Amino acid sequence: MLALFIPFLPVFMKAQGMSETKVGLLISVGSLITIIVQPTFGMISDRLKTIRKVMLVLILLTTISGFFLYQASSMTWIVIFTLVVYAFLMPLDPLCESLSFTTAETLKISYGSVRTYGALGYAVLSLIVGYIMDWFGLHSISYLFAVAGILAFLSVWLLRDAPPSPVPVTIEGFKKLILNKEILLFLLLILIASISARMNDTFLGIHVITLNGDNKLVGLAFFIAAASEIVIFALSFMWLKPGKELLLITIAIFFYVVRFFLSGIVDNPYALIAVQLLQMVTFPIFYTAAIQYLYKLVPREWRATGQTLLALLFFGFSGMVASAIGGYVYNVFGGHNFYFMLTGISTVAFVYGIFLLIRQKRQTS
Repeated sequence: MLALFIPFLPVFMKAQGMSETKVGLLISVGSLITIIVQPTFGMISDRLKTIRKVMLVLILLTTISGFFLYQASSMTWIVIFTLVVYAFLMPLDPLCESLSFTTAETLKISYGSVRTYGALGYAVLSLIVGYIMDWFGLHSISYLFAVAGILAFLSVWLLRDAPPSPVPVTIEGFKKLILNKEILLFLLLILIASISARMNDTFLGIHVITLNGDNKLVGLAFFIAAASEIVIFALSFMWLKPGKELLLITIAIFFYVVRFFLSGIVDNPYALIAVQLLQMVTFPIFYTAAIQYLYKLVPREWRATGQTLLALLFFGFSGMVASAIGGYVYNVFGGHNFYFMLTGISTVAFVYGIFLLIRQKRQTS
């Protein structure tokens, strides 16, 4: 469902007559809602010691609201249903990641091998949706959203819940979690790096259209990006070694710098699509290493909440800043300067990552 929402919502809004600035503002409000609901459902899951049941409720509500979003023609209803989808869809991502990681750990298999299927689904849907929107119109995406939601609900219904931690969840434990210095320094790195990544996620489709592309090419761009992740996720057991997470995150951020610089200098949609191959060495390495590093720092009983904090920065705080500022910059200064700004933000994150690596090396020595 994320593949039907994140890549194509800005394109859908743009086609309904919204400017880049208004698209950015609406998505930033959605990100603000994400900031509230993600930790809420993460704590509910930890408190009730069930991820599966919480996910089932969220999937059902997301499916209904997402269907009506892509059926809507009135700007008022588009805004309302967009915010409702944000409220129910965005908490699903960290809960799904937490369930996947804990299940993989229990079964003693690679988390990346599980995550591969997420990348595969995202890639296939991204490609299909672009063609369907061109063939059957904008509102046809609503039926795909409903089908995806029903399949997701049935899949989670058949899953076993993650084994709960025997340690009780307390307010004192939560305070220790959010005040842990190592966690805070790490989350700051994630926040800075995520701002540029989320700006790209939000405006990539619009930039493809701006460079004289169409909906099929938007779908192809996101397909190339997601498909390139599959091998990296599948082989994560080979490259994701304990103790190397921070180094891998910093390397991935360096490739974000390269990716956004190239996105800024290309002047046709096909070249921009080719640049998306760099997704291979950015997001899957960045996010998988970040999850493993976070789980080293966070107690088992707080994993869903810890995963939520990570997603909160990637989809919430960073998304709010990225959408509000990104929409204005794209609208006023154009797509090329927009991507040069992303290059600068990623460079700051890269330098900060090097600082944390040096700090880590001094502590271990």
